Amino acid sequence: MNGQEPNGPQSGSSSEPLELLTGKPVRERADAARNREKVLAAAARLFAEKGVEAVSMDAVAAEAGVGKGTLFRRFGDKSGLAVALLDARERDLQQRVLSGPPPVGPGAAAAERLTAFTAAYLDYLYAHLDLVRMSETASPGARYRIGAYRFWHRHVAILLAEARPGADADVLAHTLLAAMGAEAAGVLREEYGRERAAAGITALAAALVRPV
Repeated sequence: MNGQEPNGPQSGSSSEPLELLTGKPVRERADAARNREKVLAAAARLFAEKGVEAVSMDAVAAEAGVGKGTLFRRFGDKSGLAVALLDARERDLQQRVLSGPPPVGPGAAAAERLTAFTAAYLDYLYAHLDLVRMSETASPGARYRIGAYRFWHRHVAILLAEARPGADADVLAHTLLAAMGAEAAGVLREEYGRERAAAGITALAAALVRPV
């Protein structure tokens, strides 16, 4: 999900169908695709072995056997690498939302789907926390320019609008997703442990759709 949203967290008011926000993988020449896979495999190995912060772009280029210029032109910086590495994982969760079994996928009540999505997203987030943090904090507002954020926000807003008619679903969706940002969720995990952090954020999602 490498599409961009203009100027910060405004996408939720769009009526764009959720399916269109998944985007399509970019088609590329065979040699470019091979180089891309070599770079991503090398980055994944180095990040797993040494940690995201300890790995330089030079080290990734050397591990992949490509020139530094090729690496920087294709990915820009480590945050670009992080976004590319997360792409397949994001697409997997997006497909579960669109066509997977309930309650993450269609077929369950909106309130149940929201709490199930929150739990599923947190599983994804905590499994790749350092990469997500890098992709979200590369520059001010970077999180909101990541194409996947538009999808998550639109999905949450749709569920909130269905579960709480009359509520400002767009604003509430941004509010819930703020608690699911890598920085906030990471601090909660460090302070209280992953299980307690995830339970608290999921409880927040449930509270948003509780009848008032």
